[in-house]
Amino acid sequence: MALRKIICIEDELLRKKSRPVEKFDEKLHRLLDDMAETMYEANGVGLAAPQVAVLRRVVVMDCGDGLIEMINPEIIRTEGEQDGPEGCLSIPGRRGMVKRPMHVEARFQDRNGEWYEIEAEDLLARCIMHETDHLDGRLYVDVMSREIFEDELEETED
Repeated sequence: MALRKIICIEDELLRKKSRPVEKFDEKLHRLLDDMAETMYEANGVGLAAPQVAVLRRVVVMDCGDGLIEMINPEIIRTEGEQDGPEGCLSIPGRRGMVKRPMHVEARFQDRNGEWYEIEAEDLLARCIMHETDHLDGRLYVDVMSREIFEDELEETED
């Protein structure tokens, strides 16, 4: 495993649409392992392949219940609404308020190409939407209602 460089908002790769994964091989497994290590090292809860300059439909996330790897994720259904703060490893030092679905159902492949479905709520639903947005070249700053500033964060942490 190896740490990969996380590219930042100025990099045009973050605005491109990622291609589906077709080969489920050692190269993909290495990418997944590297992405997980990179995400954990950066204290993130999610990381999409475009954030490490790979334009493939690959996402890793861990919202506290263990690592989830999603290849070629597809959103099947969303329901409800939640409005909350989001940040991004590709946009360090910034946060914004973003409306996301409260409930998300998605379909995805694992590292071996097997298909699975997941139902998620709250933070995991937010994370799935945030990371799949990356695969289509969208960042949270494109959909946020407003920027959150440091003094506001301090108030909510008290």
